[in-house]
Amino acid sequence: MRNGSKAGSKGGSGAKAGLFALGALLALAYPWLAPNTYLLYAGVLTVMYAVMATSWNLLGGFTGYVSLGHSAFFGLGAYGTGLLITRAEWNWVLALFASAVVVALFAVLVGIAAVRVRGASFVIVSIALVSMMNLLVQGWRSLTGGSTGLRVPAQFRELNRGETHLVFFYLFLLLLVVVLLTWWFVGRSRFGSGLRAIREDEDKAESLGVPTVAFKVVAYALSALFVALAGGLYAVWFRSLDPIFVFSILIGSYMVLMSLLGGVRHLFGPLLGALIVAPAGEYFLVALGESQIHLTATGLLLVLVVLFMPEGIIPAAARLLRLRRPPEASIREETAAQRAEMQEAAR
Repeated sequence: MRNGSKAGSKGGSGAKAGLFALGALLALAYPWLAPNTYLLYAGVLTVMYAVMATSWNLLGGFTGYVSLGHSAFFGLGAYGTGLLITRAEWNWVLALFASAVVVALFAVLVGIAAVRVRGASFVIVSIALVSMMNLLVQGWRSLTGGSTGLRVPAQFRELNRGETHLVFFYLFLLLLVVVLLTWWFVGRSRFGSGLRAIREDEDKAESLGVPTVAFKVVAYALSALFVALAGGLYAVWFRSLDPIFVFSILIGSYMVLMSLLGGVRHLFGPLLGALIVAPAGEYFLVALGESQIHLTATGLLLVLVVLFMPEGIIPAAARLLRLRRPPEASIREETAAQRAEMQEAAR
């Protein structure tokens, strides 16, 4: 039985490695397989959302704190990068990282106050943060351009539209790899164990000596850092910043929906959710137009996921595979069967 279990474990690990290699190969080849510029653009958008959902999951997946306000960090990263490029004439790479670091420090200050409340109160605080940042950016017209937005100069003038999408597809893909590795390392660290203890029972974790506030603030800032990097890359790629979009609750809702759909407790859960929700959102937008109907469709999808698949696709698929797998024989049953075979062979 032990040999069988080891063989099954090796087989499962081999299958996972094979799927991972196939997924990585398809991701690298996608820009060359996309038949037109629009599908390449949709691919960049999908990878960007995968980055943001996985970044959100550094907080939501480990601690169970649901933030609908992470679009505040996306918008701040975008505007910070754009303003450093347009106003201070910084190099876009330097502007990207400087803006993300400032946003992370800002998230530490916000997190010290925000993570002291739980449940619905935390959700309300996160929504309020987005609204405040939106009003601030729209009101500060002399710096941000107000409601008309901000135009970021092109950083790759020698490239055409398709080639620019190609460059940013791989830049977002690189950022996605970094975020996934960060999630993986956190999940296997003492810090990650503390975050999971907070998710399961915060009061008990605190009584056992886990510095819950400090852990939550670090997770909050780390999550904000990567979301801000995604926002900064978006500013350099898309070049036209609309405060109503970049500081939209819809972006935060997308992060939550993607993570929930794929499975918040799994490394590739948000990535899987992004591969479903982002193309679906683009389809709704093209088919239904820029109206409230496509937003309604997205909201309906979120409700259906919460009601019928609260743990996500990956846990549901794993449970289904366990049900279809034949039960393993116990050591006693296996020994008896082997003894019977030996007796039959002796006859």
